[in-house]
Amino acid sequence: MEGTARAPAAGTVLNALATGTGSAFAISEYTTASVDLDNQKGVTGEIVGAPEADTRLVERCVELVTAEYGTGEGGTVTTESEVPMASGLKSSSAAANATVLATLSALGKADVVSREAAARIGVAAARDVGVTITGAFDDASASMLGGVTVTDNETDTLLHREERDWSVLVWTPPEQSFSADADVEACTQIAPMAEFVAELALEGKFERAMTVNGLAFCAALGFDSQPMVEVMATVDGVSLSGTGPSFTAVGDESTLEAIRSRWDDRPGMTRLTTTQTAGATILG
Repeated sequence: MEGTARAPAAGTVLNALATGTGSAFAISEYTTASVDLDNQKGVTGEIVGAPEADTRLVERCVELVTAEYGTGEGGTVTTESEVPMASGLKSSSAAANATVLATLSALGKADVVSREAAARIGVAAARDVGVTITGAFDDASASMLGGVTVTDNETDTLLHREERDWSVLVWTPPEQSFSADADVEACTQIAPMAEFVAELALEGKFERAMTVNGLAFCAALGFDSQPMVEVMATVDGVSLSGTGPSFTAVGDESTLEAIRSRWDDRPGMTRLTTTQTAGATILG
């Protein structure tokens, strides 16, 4: 019983740490999961290129799916990603979504579970193993469904979804930042600003929303907002992604290419991609 699936990474419109309401958009960078089930107990995970990385999330995803839709099968899960871990680009949500769909495919149950329900399985797994504070249904829904989503992460409810055709410029510094380590108390202090960002997002004003979000959360989480300031006048929207350290800017391709050199001069990796509207897909 084998299955393979992939899920896109995502950028942030609104970080959910302040109020529980979050918003994210899928981008065309992917994590792929391959699952091989057997009748043995226990699940073993592997992350290609990161042999020492924590695999509890993807292992728990397999366990939850097989407990609900199978007979508790064990096996192996292997993930491979274009997305740097702990970079703010929702690598955990992408890995969880890909693993859930690959496991459902291995069980022959891919058609009986809605994509929203599948995303919630990954969110439950993330909470179980402690890699998220909010549950990250905003990130999971954007990755699973594609497009831009707005969610209530306290109830795992999808509030709004739209599609946007943006080019996306991503700058990822060399350091890592783990969501579970974020200063939640500092984030709750900017709740009034987060509520304003949520209003903008629910009105479909995503570009303005993400820029306000980025300024507010850079201040709350202690990130330098200069990477935003140096491109803000020319892009449609720009923000710290998640709890950092990556920043994302959206707009048309020619504009982003023109300002890319400003982020290229910084340490780390800069790349130009696009939004993704198809969401996670089963490959086999």
